[in-house]
Amino acid sequence: MARRYDTRTTIFSPEGRLYQVEYAMEAIGHAGTCLGILAEDGIILAAEKKNTNVLLDDENFFSDKIYKLYDDMVCSVAGITSDANVLTNELRLIAQRYFLQYGEPMPCEQLVAWLCDIKQAYTQYGGKRPFGVSILYMGWDKHYGFQLYQSDPSGNYGGWKATCIGNNSNAAISMLKQEYKESLKLDEAKALVIKILSKTLDTTKLSPEKLEIATLTRKEDALIPGVGKTVVTVLEQSEVIKLIEAHEKLEKEEEARKKKEAEAKPSTS
Repeated sequence: MARRYDTRTTIFSPEGRLYQVEYAMEAIGHAGTCLGILAEDGIILAAEKKNTNVLLDDENFFSDKIYKLYDDMVCSVAGITSDANVLTNELRLIAQRYFLQYGEPMPCEQLVAWLCDIKQAYTQYGGKRPFGVSILYMGWDKHYGFQLYQSDPSGNYGGWKATCIGNNSNAAISMLKQEYKESLKLDEAKALVIKILSKTLDTTKLSPEKLEIATLTRKEDALIPGVGKTVVTVLEQSEVIKLIEAHEKLEKEEEARKKKEAEAKPSTS
């Protein structure tokens, strides 16, 4: 039945579905995992690097999954990289135009909404296809403080405390529902990210080469007392290794505890 209605972006099926938008969502479901967690003192984004070929020239090629949009906002993408490059460039242009016009950084939700208007237009007009990208945004503004957003190919977006896009996202979100706490600190969020990715990534052992993690925090400006400054930090491999080692140590301790409890229980015959 779908064959009659899935060739055009602008044609609804009798069930009221736009198949091209659903196919775009399906493409994202096979992309590298991106995870975001909002903490009390900052935000963390973690992304899975799919392309870790040793032949890549790291000096002249950047396979980053995390993009800085302006001083107060960063995003991570899951989906078609070429589509992501177009959208991130557009996000940067929108943010800089706003700053040039009003002399202050663009509010986070307003930037997300502007891009989602563009995304929605690509689901409405003939001769275009939806962008095969979902984006996680982390940012700070003076109106609402730390914020985490997610946008889809349909142009839909929403604010989240913690969410995941890409491969095995449903399993990751299920774990987040159980593990996330309102009073979570950034250091605890880092440990939670590693714990979830270790369970959901299609790999037997976590490797720092396959992960890219960034944090967004605020600190007081040394030059202007009383004025805060947004700090975006991409974790170095040595830091990621420490987080992975700490997680593996906790896992071993937990296994040893469970084994000890099982041995202590009296056997029933």
